[in-house]
Amino acid sequence: MLAHRSGVIGLPLRLLAREVYDRIVRARGPSVVALITGEERIVGERAQYWVATTEAMPDIAADFVAIDEIQLAADPERGHVFTDRLLHARGAHETLLLGSSTMRPAIAALIPDVTFMRRERFSTLSWAGSKKLSRMPARSAIVGFSVDDVYAMAELIRRQKGGCAVVMGALSPRTRNAQVAMYQAGEVDYLVATDAIGMGLNLDIHHVAFSSTHKFDGRRMRPLFPHELGQIAGRAGRHTEPGTFGVTGEAEPLEEGLIDAIENHRFAPISRLMWRNPRPEFGTLDRLVESLEVPAPSPWLQRGREADDLGALKALRDMPEMRDRVTGPKDVRLLWDVCRVPDFRGISPAEHTTLLTRLFGFLQDGGVPGDWLARQVARIDKTGGDIDALSKRLAYIRTWTYVAQRTGWVQDEAHWRGETRAVEDRLSDALHAALTQRFVDRRTSVLLRRLKQKESLVAEVNDKGEVTVEGEFAGRLEGFRFRTDPAATGDEAKMLTRASYEALRPEFHLRADRFYNAPDTELDLTEQGGLMWGNSAVGKLVKGADPLKPQVEPFVDEEAGPEVAEKLRRRLQHFIDRRIATQFEPLTALANDETLTGLARGFAFRLVEAMGVLPREGVASDVKELDQESRSALRKHGVRFGQFTIFQPALLKPAPTRLRLVLWGLANDLDTFPESPPPGLVTIPNLPEVPRQHYTLAGYHPAGDRAIRIDMLERLADMVRQKDSRAGFEAAPEMLSITGMTLDQFAGLMGGLGYAAAKGERPKASKSVAAPAPAPEPEAAPDAEAQPTSDAPMTEEESVLAAETRVRWEAEQAARREADAAAEAARQAEADAATAATPAEGEASAEAGETAPATEAAAGEEVSDSGETPVETEVFYTFTWAPKPRHTSNRRPQGQDGQRNAGPRRPRQGQFPSQGQQQPADASVAPADGQPAQQRREGGDKPRRDGQDHRGPRKDGRGKGGPRDGDRGGDRSGGKPDWKGGKDRALREDRAKTYTARPPRAEKPVDPDSPFAILAALKNRE
Repeated sequence: MLAHRSGVIGLPLRLLAREVYDRIVRARGPSVVALITGEERIVGERAQYWVATTEAMPDIAADFVAIDEIQLAADPERGHVFTDRLLHARGAHETLLLGSSTMRPAIAALIPDVTFMRRERFSTLSWAGSKKLSRMPARSAIVGFSVDDVYAMAELIRRQKGGCAVVMGALSPRTRNAQVAMYQAGEVDYLVATDAIGMGLNLDIHHVAFSSTHKFDGRRMRPLFPHELGQIAGRAGRHTEPGTFGVTGEAEPLEEGLIDAIENHRFAPISRLMWRNPRPEFGTLDRLVESLEVPAPSPWLQRGREADDLGALKALRDMPEMRDRVTGPKDVRLLWDVCRVPDFRGISPAEHTTLLTRLFGFLQDGGVPGDWLARQVARIDKTGGDIDALSKRLAYIRTWTYVAQRTGWVQDEAHWRGETRAVEDRLSDALHAALTQRFVDRRTSVLLRRLKQKESLVAEVNDKGEVTVEGEFAGRLEGFRFRTDPAATGDEAKMLTRASYEALRPEFHLRADRFYNAPDTELDLTEQGGLMWGNSAVGKLVKGADPLKPQVEPFVDEEAGPEVAEKLRRRLQHFIDRRIATQFEPLTALANDETLTGLARGFAFRLVEAMGVLPREGVASDVKELDQESRSALRKHGVRFGQFTIFQPALLKPAPTRLRLVLWGLANDLDTFPESPPPGLVTIPNLPEVPRQHYTLAGYHPAGDRAIRIDMLERLADMVRQKDSRAGFEAAPEMLSITGMTLDQFAGLMGGLGYAAAKGERPKASKSVAAPAPAPEPEAAPDAEAQPTSDAPMTEEESVLAAETRVRWEAEQAARREADAAAEAARQAEADAATAATPAEGEASAEAGETAPATEAAAGEEVSDSGETPVETEVFYTFTWAPKPRHTSNRRPQGQDGQRNAGPRRPRQGQFPSQGQQQPADASVAPADGQPAQQRREGGDKPRRDGQDHRGPRKDGRGKGGPRDGDRGGDRSGGKPDWKGGKDRALREDRAKTYTARPPRAEKPVDPDSPFAILAALKNRE
């Protein structure tokens, strides 16, 4: 066309017209080019080349005239327009009809002296059979024939392939161009379209797949004609590149003959062209209708299906009010122009007729009012909503765009043409964005394109672990494991994972180097054996050959490589080895001490097996067999022989406790490890469902409804040992203080430890009564300043030393009280002698003494008569030793040596008699009341005021006292724990002797730092 001075070209689609217009503008400039379509009109100042849709071709003289896709003359709906151009449109120098060779017979019959030129296809087109959408090759176009089918296929491709472009006839040219540009640019590899793809779109398509071979043509469902299938399939292949076609989904495979026809482009010639009278008569409405329905003048032509404009004209003609308004040929012509407004909205024929009636009324009155048109446009100018809402608004605005393009229909045509075009562009852009958002996963499409081009991908990991690949969010990197975005599923997730690993390989190595050089303070061990690096899990502990030497299992993706995994494993193993060596240092030192031999080494092995906490009741016999040398060797490693537990106090801290629970659970193949109690709690609930061993490992001893911390239980035992548990004692404030319990809770705890708690009430001391003068403070016990004042639990040696020192100190205090009592008796005797010398004064004094009590009694009676003062009471508990029997026999508990805790007894026949029973160290001090010292309470308790022991002899004839084990209460098997005050060394020797066949041990030098050496020095000092 550009070879001529002027030209007109008619194209089947507005989209194609716009494409040709842009090409001519780039070649010759906009001033010489004009674009005329039903909804767009751009005319240059010196327009020489006119580009238009076939329906909108101007009737002007031009050197060149061309009509594209001339085979559409056989189309039932639009065919009459193409037939009219075929018969009447001529260029002064050249007329070119472009289309399929199936039109050759019809053109030859209707146009004389025509020349035919054939252009062979450069590339081959071949049948590829049926393929699933999931197996569709890249650069494929999938063709559907309904909006629902197109949307469904597009959604499926988005999930499996990352997205696709969508092309439909209902889209505006701007939207279709944007979708096509996205496909051509390679952002997506798939195109889902209707049969609109068959014309005017030259795309880079390698394969065309038909999802159906039937379509609805506006009246009925019918199979696609062979030439229609060939037209669409011919989109595959470009220039010299071969193309393929096939079917997908539920479409049946094509027949062999049809396949051959499409591959070789051999179709049956078109024998009939659609025709309608191109010169209607506008005298009256009836005459107009009759002229449009006249029969075709040639056997090659036939009157086509009733078009929409003719149907609308008939509907308006039958309306009485319309007949009254159409009075002449001018009105008939105007009404015909109005009826040719396309039904873009597609609501219903009645709705379209109503709109045409209103438009005709406006035009008869001078034009469409601007304010009414503004309201219609404003109602449509909304870019929100989904695809369907935007598509509907776009169809509505196309109606007003068409109206604005008609000359003389609106006032200020330039304004409304620009305004409606702007609204259409905004809606088109919004629709394109909505289609892209719904049917294109840009993240996946971008990554696919970069992978296809084999370019290196750039990954970034922020401080939150979020991974972005080429700027698109891909997932999270948790330690050394990548977690794909959970929103991605199916093939999309696989592709995203693949692209992410490609980009994360360098990041894995950099992160492994940082982790290997990270300090131990950045790593941690969870209560379930997990290994953490900050907030990321990087591994877990697994069972090893030795409970104290667990192995590690790193959490690292296989794609990171074996080097990263091995570096991670080594670093974690170093961390856990150092953690165990640091927190279990006393235990590992005990296990590695080669100087321990014999029973001490065996006991150390038992303690190491128990990870530093060993209940005493389970090893009572072993403890009994340990001599002082073995115990001393174990104490050097911090081992404490407690009343209830053998333990290392350093391992009761929160960190070693958590580690002990993890290692024990790991060694015993537990699925869930016991959790350690919160640090700082002295007691915790004793739950029935929790095994007793779990409490022991956590550093607690169950007793009643609560479990008390092991070290605090031993401190409590030290306090209770000073009390007389047979006669009964009350809880001291310091007992409640260290346990953090109320009195009732403490009673439950003591009940769990084997004590009977007798509850009682008594009057509470009144605050108004004057407090008695404070008694003089007793002299400090020897070596009191040397005793530790820390709240930490006392060691066994400290406890023994304190008990024996207290016995000696109380003996001295008793002697001093007796001396003071003797002096007071002497003074009293002198006072009695003086009183006898002055009897009168004595009588007066007696009378005064009798009067004073009488006066006080009278005053008391007056107070009582005036009103009774309520007496406040307080609750107290008396605790006595009442262990639960362990055997069914009625035997009483026995001591360590199998002897009952009794005084001297007659030896059995055949048994060596024991040595004479020695008196305690304070036996030489006579009580103030002259009673024998043996009747005083043992353990340094004060004597009763009446000087008698009200407990009396026991029924079995045994005495009140008995031997005590020197090791903090000794080893009892069901008997009462030795929680009473310590005795003097001479008193402890007052027990039956036992003999063994073991040879005597060699004497060893005494350790001057031993607490027993200190005791001996104190006694020698006396």
